[in-house]
Amino acid sequence: MPDVLVLVDHDGERVHKCTYELLTAARRLGDPAAVVVGTPGTAARLEEPLARHGATSVYAAESTEADEFLATPAVDALELAVREVSPAAVLVSATTDGKEVAGRLAARLDGGLLIDAVDVDSCGVATQVVFGGSYTVRSQVTHGLPVITLRPGSFEPEERPVEARARQLALPPVDRVASARVTARRAALAGDRPELTEATVVVSGGRGVGGADGFKVVEQLADALGGAVGASRAAVDAGYYPHQYQVGQTGKSVSPQLYIALGISGAIQHLAGMQTSKTILAVNKDPEAPILGLADYAVVGDLFAVAPQLAQEVAARRAVG
Repeated sequence: MPDVLVLVDHDGERVHKCTYELLTAARRLGDPAAVVVGTPGTAARLEEPLARHGATSVYAAESTEADEFLATPAVDALELAVREVSPAAVLVSATTDGKEVAGRLAARLDGGLLIDAVDVDSCGVATQVVFGGSYTVRSQVTHGLPVITLRPGSFEPEERPVEARARQLALPPVDRVASARVTARRAALAGDRPELTEATVVVSGGRGVGGADGFKVVEQLADALGGAVGASRAAVDAGYYPHQYQVGQTGKSVSPQLYIALGISGAIQHLAGMQTSKTILAVNKDPEAPILGLADYAVVGDLFAVAPQLAQEVAARRAVG
């Protein structure tokens, strides 16, 4: 079977869950081949978990300056791998960085680009949710190499242990004039909760939360469920919660197993970022709120009464067993 290149999303020590999802999706199209871009030694640290999730080859695209530039090293690495193995497709996670890499790679190779897919079949036909979530379409590349970005959470990672072949890619020197360089790094605020796009449970608050203090109810329910906290654009714009937690068309797209919307009306912008969640529970005082029509389970009521009771019940059941 032909190789399917997968760009590995990692922090230097840990492979992100979205990469395991890509490896699972890649098996529908061929043999998954992981491309690791980083400083020397990175690929060796990540090879075991990648092989455990089905990567038949692990390409090490390493250089001392790989972490100093945005996108360019990853695009260079994927281009080298494509020239070497002539893959059936290239899969990249549909993060902000991933979309940048995929777009530039497709332009370099004169290939076809499919953005933010939520599924892909064995023939390379991708399913996408478009126009702010108004339509679901199926698309297929008809010219050149398919470069597909998959929305995190679209696939359930599956372990498929194999013996991976370690291979090397010699990254060329980065054009320092034409490439964006990282001049400083600042750690984002983070806690013990899972990362938003990788969480299996997401609890989001909207304008109905009423203020920053109101988000304590959202956090308590998220913690009871072991989930991540999200926010609607209205809540972020009002200063209720930091912008990096925004879910929606101009924020992050999520597809958790369970999405709980507290005090969120359901503007199209928000629905575009979460409507592919496997199960949706919405709590809103307004019986006409659009999100109630999308939800699998809808509660018309005061979130400040419903959410604490739900958190208490979850905690009680976990304590029992």
